[in-house]
Amino acid sequence: MILLIFFAFLAGFVTILSPCILPVLPVVLSGSVGGGKRRPFGIVAGFVASFTFFTLFLSFLVKATGISADSLRLLSVIVIFSFGLSLILPGFQAFIEKLFARLLQLKSTDREGFTGGLILGLGLGLLWTPCVGPILASVISLALTGSVNFTALGITLAYSLGTAIPMFIVIYTGRQILGRLQPYSTLIQKTFGVIMIATALALYLNLDRKLQTYILQTFPNYGVGLTRLEDNPLVQKQLGQLRTTPMPKSKIGQPMNEFLPAVLPNYGPAPELIPGGQWFNSQPLKLSDLKGKVILIDFWTYTCINCIRTLPYLKSWDEKYRDKGLVIIGVHTPEFEFEKNPANVQKAITDFGLKYPVMQDNDYATWNAYQNRYWPAKYLIDKDGRIRYTHFGEGEYDATEKTIQQLLAVDMPVANPVYQISTRTPELYIGSSRYQSGFIEFTGQWKNFEEYRQGTPPTAQLTLDFNAKDVYLVMGPQRSYGEIKLELDDQPVSSQFAGADVKDGSVQVVSQRAYHLIHLPQSAKHTLKITVTDVFSIEFFAFTFG
Repeated sequence: MILLIFFAFLAGFVTILSPCILPVLPVVLSGSVGGGKRRPFGIVAGFVASFTFFTLFLSFLVKATGISADSLRLLSVIVIFSFGLSLILPGFQAFIEKLFARLLQLKSTDREGFTGGLILGLGLGLLWTPCVGPILASVISLALTGSVNFTALGITLAYSLGTAIPMFIVIYTGRQILGRLQPYSTLIQKTFGVIMIATALALYLNLDRKLQTYILQTFPNYGVGLTRLEDNPLVQKQLGQLRTTPMPKSKIGQPMNEFLPAVLPNYGPAPELIPGGQWFNSQPLKLSDLKGKVILIDFWTYTCINCIRTLPYLKSWDEKYRDKGLVIIGVHTPEFEFEKNPANVQKAITDFGLKYPVMQDNDYATWNAYQNRYWPAKYLIDKDGRIRYTHFGEGEYDATEKTIQQLLAVDMPVANPVYQISTRTPELYIGSSRYQSGFIEFTGQWKNFEEYRQGTPPTAQLTLDFNAKDVYLVMGPQRSYGEIKLELDDQPVSSQFAGADVKDGSVQVVSQRAYHLIHLPQSAKHTLKITVTDVFSIEFFAFTFG
């Protein structure tokens, strides 16, 4: 796992640029004023220790002590507020350092300021909530399920060390600059004190999340690509090994609902919803206003076939349990840029017949708040607002419904179909950023972009080797209209094997969505050839399979 540790270090290093860090950057900058030469070292040491510990053991700590994560966050806010006050009021800083040093049984080193920096770093580590990439997100998911190991510890420590280096550079450079402004040192110190107090109040009022959302709405490209270095195949392969826990042999072949725990795990308070666009089928909702209800949060996007296949179950649960206290909220987090268009989302909601509330998460703010990284993903929240069950991907419908019943305290028949794992071809992205070679061959005139490839008639043609029962293609016309012709195993697609969007072996492409191309009696290996006809080019985004 040396590779994961190395990339975790790099990911931590670039975290300082993340939009999610902006609300606490004033605290980092404040390390440039007050204290002695050792103060920056104290801040960094406290941050590394605190961030590593709370990332890995916060869930365990909450369960073991009953102290909520919100209470610990409040303590960190008080620390920041106190240090801001100490920069304004003479003598208060020494009092604070001695107080915390005594509480933590540390030797006071007020003259050098290491103790004060350490305490500030400890508070900062708990408040540091970066928009993490897949590596640290996987570690956090392990921590939430109590599966912390030495690899997870090494990865988290590497991440925090990577973050600490630019943090130290910012603090140290700031001290050098401010050292040249000695005549104004008192004014500068008091100004930073006011900034820290304002930051603490903003964190207490949860204005940091609103600031993140505002920044991402105002500068939508800010921070894009910071986690891309973690999305290479080598890292993804090792992440798969990191997340994979073999199922006990006694459970193999048993329905999931037969070994649901009698007492559901408690993963702590559910993060609040942070809209990144419109609400559909409802006025804007807050989890804090839904206490007493059981809530199912479903992360989805309308072109994801895996998400689409779960929608009938969600609709069924909404009909069966809405009057009994269940609230389903769809969080629409887009994979592609066109999925951010509210008109496209509204059309998809109408086409799928969804009646429950759906919110747009175009900025990935709620996605990041839940540390999510899957489509689809489900989080069940109990009547007290705490996450009690999660499931990623398709399947386990019986287990999910049983958990809904358990949280609602109702007993009803479960009539979901048995879920079976398929050997179908995995989802294939066509754009350059996530393209996987080995399945698709392109001939003719194509233009390559990050999210899609654009095929120009009459020469653009692609050949796909697949193993599946159904084939879907996310695509859209370059202008208002386009058309493709299909051949299955070198023969025109007959009506017997045509998907819902195929007529006479062709597909009319009039909007950006997932088109159903092939429907076979059962999964099997075949070759599909697609030719762009008519006069306008077509943008091809991704293949999905059923």
